[in-house]
Amino acid sequence: MLLTAIIIYLALTVAVGAWSSRLVKNSNDFVLAGRSLPLFLSASALFATWFGSETIFGASSVYLEEGLLGVIEDPFGGALCLILFGMFYLRPMYSMNVLTIGDVFKKIFGKRIEFFASVFMIPAYFGYVAAQLVALSLVLGAVTDLTMVQGILVSAGIVVFYTFLGGMWAISITDFIQTTMIVVGLVWVAIMVANEAGGIGNIIDQAPPESFQFFPENTLNGWTNYFGAWIILGLGSIPSQDIYQRVMSSKSEKVAVQSTYLAGIFYLTFGLLPLFIALGSKVLYPELYLENKQMLLPSMVLQHGGLPIQIVFFGALISAIMSTTSSGLLAPAAIISENLIKPYFHKKLNDKHFLWILRINIIIVALIATVMASLESNIYELVAGASILMLVSLFVPLTAGLYWKKASHMGALMSMVFGMIGYLAASNVGLEDHAHLIGLGTSILSMIFGSLSFPEKHKTANELS
Repeated sequence: MLLTAIIIYLALTVAVGAWSSRLVKNSNDFVLAGRSLPLFLSASALFATWFGSETIFGASSVYLEEGLLGVIEDPFGGALCLILFGMFYLRPMYSMNVLTIGDVFKKIFGKRIEFFASVFMIPAYFGYVAAQLVALSLVLGAVTDLTMVQGILVSAGIVVFYTFLGGMWAISITDFIQTTMIVVGLVWVAIMVANEAGGIGNIIDQAPPESFQFFPENTLNGWTNYFGAWIILGLGSIPSQDIYQRVMSSKSEKVAVQSTYLAGIFYLTFGLLPLFIALGSKVLYPELYLENKQMLLPSMVLQHGGLPIQIVFFGALISAIMSTTSSGLLAPAAIISENLIKPYFHKKLNDKHFLWILRINIIIVALIATVMASLESNIYELVAGASILMLVSLFVPLTAGLYWKKASHMGALMSMVFGMIGYLAASNVGLEDHAHLIGLGTSILSMIFGSLSFPEKHKTANELS
């Protein structure tokens, strides 16, 4: 019966995605939903983008081992990113009225930086989408006899189908449904766990002391690691196309700003629920925790929850993962199409053909992510790696380009290249824990040195054509 309910839910999601293809008349509709989303769709889409496998599977298993300090990166860093984006980045970019964040780099620094920013950004999404496919396969494997690879293939096929047809319209409409499932499912399971444990107080009393330690030990290394955890998602995901496309789909700048704040608050609130559920599950069923840490939550629901709660919980799980996967597919497809392929056609490409290029690139991204998912199955590692790449190469040029008048083309290029080199070098000489901080520091210094040494003769409020 549970499997039947899941199949029906997936079929409905695909049907909604197929129906939404009617709303796609051009590439702007496909990537940004025609910039017409109301607040409830915009906020739910932004929330659902972030609330993925790493929040439910990854963060909950890390939390049980390391406490709150282990999950500063996500959900706390993720919520910080949404708030900062709304406060400092959204307004100047919304007024540019462009399709991708690659276009933003083009408008600020010119075509060469557009190219490099796009090349640096795209690889991050392969790991991100791969993580979601692994998670969706884990869920399907829990209720079927599918192997990991079979589950990954089925998962990719479903998400590619409705994203291919409806683009951002399909994503936004299905996200609203999926957000509802996430909220209802997690609240229901949290209540069930609290009741079975004899109340929230009992769970807290039996939890290890480090479960609620929010600040690190008062040492240089402790605070350095703490700061590093905050910025992986908190700053690293700011220059990302998936956030950009969700926010810029809003019908107005005011709605866009409100959606980031709402999504940030919502994300932190409901991002903590899986941690509470995992803690309660470990207290109630320690044997399940020892069997498979990443699968603790679904295993607990399958073995100790009734059919209604199983249906709602697995619906929430699948919803969270599918919404993040679809956004992760569209983002790099848009960057590849708009910023790497389209410039070579020099205005000879009509919008109908460009729309097909977008759709074909969704399939290509999915194929690459599927291969990666088959090779690496640690969800938290896949997602963290994706955000670090953007932190060390793109965050500084974007911020400087928007807020520092002396930021130059050469400064941006040096910041991207040397930030990435600094990160990779540190990762390979035994400094893995602080490699992203070294990369970020190198990126900042390179931006300053490059911009002051090679100033722009004139600002290239560039040829966006």
